[in-house]
Amino acid sequence: MKSTALAPRAGRQLHAGPVTYTVLGLFTVVSLLPLIWTAVAASRTDQRLAQTPPPLWFGGNLLKNLQTAWDQGGLGKAMVNSLIVAGSITAGTVLFSTVAGFAFAKLRFRFSSTLLLITIGTMMVPPQLGVVPLYLWMADLHWSNQLQAVILPTFVSAFGVFFMRQYLVQALPGELIEAARTDGASSLRVIWHVVFPAARPAMAVLGLLTFVMAWNDFLWPIIALNQANPTVQVALNQLGTGYIPDQAVIMAGALLGTLPLLVAFVLFGKQIVGGIMQGAVKG
Repeated sequence: MKSTALAPRAGRQLHAGPVTYTVLGLFTVVSLLPLIWTAVAASRTDQRLAQTPPPLWFGGNLLKNLQTAWDQGGLGKAMVNSLIVAGSITAGTVLFSTVAGFAFAKLRFRFSSTLLLITIGTMMVPPQLGVVPLYLWMADLHWSNQLQAVILPTFVSAFGVFFMRQYLVQALPGELIEAARTDGASSLRVIWHVVFPAARPAMAVLGLLTFVMAWNDFLWPIIALNQANPTVQVALNQLGTGYIPDQAVIMAGALLGTLPLLVAFVLFGKQIVGGIMQGAVKG
């Protein structure tokens, strides 16, 4: 009797009320405030930003400040370098993390649990501890001030391996793998035709997270690269030098450095959100 009474509610679609929309609207406005303030500050002069109260609306110097930041920071080359670095790190992390996550999730081999614990344990080591030996290693390889010095040390991440492993444990049935093996599929064909399609939602999420982290990374690129061959974050650091840094130009540079991330989310946000929801349903 109780299950019959609950049955009509199970298929009913839930609708948000006014309170829900109000709360979501407030959270959206609060989340956008830093970006809006960056655009407002980038459209003003440094003298106006120093006044009290600060400006609360856009000025007329946005294009001028953007051009100044682009020229002073050499952002053209920096954008290309950041796209190469972030794109390469994202592709490598998604590919190798998916394969390693599949191995830990579905394959049985000796010391698998020990290796997984070691992999997870590396996440607890502060990255600052490895800066000096990593720099010496890059110097021995003659990779100083070259993009591969930034790409290869982060080409795969322990977080990515653990993330994909946890997803594939639930999302990839063992029966599919056994069926592919029965049909004579090799390990590479199983990964390409079975693992990758099943892991696509998690791969999209991991790809976005990795791209954002690689694009915003500052510590290691500022050590491994110089202003002659910078990434965006290294180039933006140059805008803050000088006796009296121009805050409006710095904000304009920060706005330019943020635009590629916004474009990536606009283009791939629907697929990424869909991947998160699909993973939640499977979980």
